[in-house]
Amino acid sequence: MKVEEEQENKIEERFRVEPAAPSGLRHPWLVAIVAFLVAVAIVAFGILPRIHSRSALAEETEEMAVPNVRVVHPQHSSPAQEIVLPANVQAYIDSPIYARTNGYLQRWNADIGAHVKSGQLLAVIDTPEVNQQLRQAKADLATAEANAHLAQITANRYAGLLKTDSVSKQDADNAESDYAAKRAVVQSSQANMRRLEDLQSFQNIYAPFDGVITARNTDIGALIDSGSGGGPRTELFHIAQPGKLRVYVSVPEVYSQAAKPGLTADLTLDEFPGQRFHGTLVRTANAIDQTTRTLLVEISVNNPTGELLTGAYAEVHFKLPTPKSAFILPVDTLMFRSEGLRVVVVNNGRAELRPIVIGRDFGSQVEVMSGLNGDESVISNPPDSIEPGEQVRVAGESGASAQ
Repeated sequence: MKVEEEQENKIEERFRVEPAAPSGLRHPWLVAIVAFLVAVAIVAFGILPRIHSRSALAEETEEMAVPNVRVVHPQHSSPAQEIVLPANVQAYIDSPIYARTNGYLQRWNADIGAHVKSGQLLAVIDTPEVNQQLRQAKADLATAEANAHLAQITANRYAGLLKTDSVSKQDADNAESDYAAKRAVVQSSQANMRRLEDLQSFQNIYAPFDGVITARNTDIGALIDSGSGGGPRTELFHIAQPGKLRVYVSVPEVYSQAAKPGLTADLTLDEFPGQRFHGTLVRTANAIDQTTRTLLVEISVNNPTGELLTGAYAEVHFKLPTPKSAFILPVDTLMFRSEGLRVVVVNNGRAELRPIVIGRDFGSQVEVMSGLNGDESVISNPPDSIEPGEQVRVAGESGASAQ
């Protein structure tokens, strides 16, 4: 038994493993290295991703703060632009006809639409009062002439007697003065008679020029008042000469310098679809109307057949030369600010607010008369909050189609 126990004890001693001493007790620098590596790992895998995320967020925030914008490029307008303006068509000569004497209308010879010649009799007015006054004036003239003749004989007789001292110088002078006064009465009576003869001649109404009667405002038996007594005058006829027409157009001030005499224009009317009538700008008012800010111009149009009616509404098509500096831009590029109309131009990645002057408005596009050179990149739909010098990023480009 003892032998077995001794053998077992020897085996246990042989295979017994002594517990290892703590490494920190044997190698302290190794513990420090391990701790340092653990700290580095914590920093590398914990703090650095956060720093990187913050940096990426800041960059993204800064990048998002720069607005993306779309730009368009101004296009040159065509050398000659057509503008269409409303117009009034009038006869070259258009005149109302009034009576110059009082009476009753005895007859009329021309109705509306009648083509008359210059000097043609239009109407006759019965003037009994003027006729009687003329007869009285003739009688007064005869009396004045008789008195003047007697005064002349008396003056001659006194002049002969004065030579022989048969009468005084005073009596001869009185006779001569009486003769001069009687001659003045004759002249006055002659003037009054001619006046009444003229009034009597006004009983016949004649056409002042070749034309068309467009209105007749009287009839047989109507009372005619010349208006000489201060009463209202009645227009008897209205006559127009349609062989040549005057077309008056109000041209906007922005095109006033291009509207010069000699410019050609086409006339269109609703009653003549597809047809154009050619005319020429003959004169302008040379002054801007302060109410409408327009320039009144006159266009002459030949109308030999009379198919164009006076008083018609028409549209005039002008081919106006445009300045070389004129450009076309979409309306969504415009900014309305308190300091005036502006467009935003991209200059080296920065926004530049540039003042412009616009001409015609085509609806979706406008004509820019000044403020652009043509090589700019203009921002489309610029934000209202954009400021001069603000950094912008061009997201895309497209061309502005010319009108």
